[in-house]
Amino acid sequence: MSEQSNLALDEASQEAATLREQLNHYNYSYHSLDAPQVSDGQYDLLLRRLETLESQFPTLCSADSPTRRVGSAPLTVFEAVEHAVPMLSLANAFDDDELRDFERRLHARLDDDSAIAFVCEPKLDGVAVSLLYHDGILVQGATRGDGFQGENITANVRTIASIPLKLLGEDFPPVLEVRGEIYLPRAGFERINAEALAKGEKPFVNPRNAAAGSLRQLDSHITATRPLEMCAYSLGLAEGGNLPDSHLATMGCLKSWGFLTNSLMAGVTGIEACVAYYQRLAELRGGLAYDIDGIVYKVDRFALQETLGFVARAPRWAIARKFPAEEASTRLLDVEFQIGRTGAITPVARLEPVFVGGVTVSNATLHNEDEVERLGLRLGDSVVVRRAGDVIPQIARVLPRFEASAGEISEDNSQAIVFPTSCPVCGSALQRSEEQAVLRCTGGLVCGAQRKEAIKHFASRKALDIEGLGDKIIDQLVDAELIATVADLFSLRVEQLAELERMADKSASKLVASIATARATTLPRLLFALGIREVGETTAKVLACHFGSLEKLQEAEAEALLAVPDVGPVVAAFVGQFFSNSHHQAIIASLREAGVEWPDIEPVDTQALPLAGQVWVLTGTLASLSRSQGKAQLEALGAKVSGSVSAKTTCLVAGESAGSKLTKARSLEVKVMDEAEFVALLQGAG
Repeated sequence: MSEQSNLALDEASQEAATLREQLNHYNYSYHSLDAPQVSDGQYDLLLRRLETLESQFPTLCSADSPTRRVGSAPLTVFEAVEHAVPMLSLANAFDDDELRDFERRLHARLDDDSAIAFVCEPKLDGVAVSLLYHDGILVQGATRGDGFQGENITANVRTIASIPLKLLGEDFPPVLEVRGEIYLPRAGFERINAEALAKGEKPFVNPRNAAAGSLRQLDSHITATRPLEMCAYSLGLAEGGNLPDSHLATMGCLKSWGFLTNSLMAGVTGIEACVAYYQRLAELRGGLAYDIDGIVYKVDRFALQETLGFVARAPRWAIARKFPAEEASTRLLDVEFQIGRTGAITPVARLEPVFVGGVTVSNATLHNEDEVERLGLRLGDSVVVRRAGDVIPQIARVLPRFEASAGEISEDNSQAIVFPTSCPVCGSALQRSEEQAVLRCTGGLVCGAQRKEAIKHFASRKALDIEGLGDKIIDQLVDAELIATVADLFSLRVEQLAELERMADKSASKLVASIATARATTLPRLLFALGIREVGETTAKVLACHFGSLEKLQEAEAEALLAVPDVGPVVAAFVGQFFSNSHHQAIIASLREAGVEWPDIEPVDTQALPLAGQVWVLTGTLASLSRSQGKAQLEALGAKVSGSVSAKTTCLVAGESAGSKLTKARSLEVKVMDEAEFVALLQGAG
């Protein structure tokens, strides 16, 4: 490159850096501070100049450039993303008394009657997302998914102007995950619907559906045309750096780093102040520029959050107070029974279509038989339907029959709702435990309704890990009756797969090869893949190590199963039921005939392992081995590996750039071990 060319590149580099800084600053002022500093025309001219420079000098392109918001090449599928810290759901309160009960539970668990500081935040009606930053640069955007695994929507979130591509300032952690809600303001919703109608296209029903649909576009250029916003509401993962000790102060940091935060968020003390905030926001709700369906209350101090901990899939230190659901009356026409992934039989009400909460509702969940009895529901009844949390339609109550207008079905010709005595799909026996109100089909792997989900689970990464066998392919295979059980996967031929939608000979050959590779598996993976109720990855490993072979596990009586660590009466009963089912026995035999192999292992007394009963946590970057390798070796020594630090944690292994988990461990006086000590421990144990 000539000296003149070098000079031109240097000048262009300096100008591009200045333009990026200006545009990011103007963008932050407009979207996060609501304080525009330049006109749209001036902003567009600066952006056009930056695009020209990056076109002339491609080496100037960077991940944090505002030009990256315009969209990238369309994707063919969304990749799966595992959340390093689960994105949990929230418990709900539906009235003031339930909110006061929440505070009483907090005081009881803390064993302290001191006033609690809360943060009150409007609950935006949008789509929850996770944004991951490395050294201040956006590297990944993901949906919430099931809370543990979502979808990679990085290309789409880059198009949203209120999401910083590069964080402002320099005091942010090197690794930072920000959570927030992507939503569509009402004005934007009206605009895109007007455009759709003008083109003769179907409009969106409500802003939430429009936001979700926009984020699900494989072509990010389409997402870029939608006026989406993102409001940050919490942190997920944070490694390195110094963060405040409270949620409200942390939200202030997020705002200073370039994120939009809700201007109505407020810190209050005591639950009565929370009640007053709810009343105040309920009055403002109709005039807001965006939809909200309630309020989220969080204990402000992180130390108290840590003490309170979690229950199931929700934190004890937060709760959502929902606004009253919109209601409408209609008539119950019929009840159908659906079989879920775990065999649960759910009655679904078929209704005369009615518009409620911005959506035309023709179906509603009835949950279970107890709920039908509680409502006193009969076919032909006039009912009140509401959208619980403005999302899930449900029947709230039955209207007295004497209130029914002329021409409606009266009590005399209404009909009782009759629940099935056997599975409507496969004819297997139904079972209802004393502790649960749900009827379940016992057909398991042979039930057509459960078949697709059973096969998807069987092929998943932590099970037999059949690469390339995605959900859509499984749906096609089952619908085309090419497979009926998991064993049928191993007899699929290239020519059969090549006939499926979006499959060609090359991809079909790769999938057949992947299925063939999956024939060689392990006993723990097989046990997990079979989908036995309540037998997750960890329990499958414990059972495999205890019995050593599938035959011994199949023959085990209840007493032998209960002798396994962490296996209680419920799990033991499910394991016994699964292996006593003749259909399941036939499928296992078919797997053997298809060449699937799972070698026996030497039985291990897990209680005698050196780290039995201990809880370990890994954080930071390990140079000599990956986290998954470290986790596997700890589990082989009998330890349980957790993703979060608590008072029950035995030891934290802190690698390079360890962040908030290390801080929590020190505050709780949990033992901390560096990588050298950890490796020495593993080598000594080996």
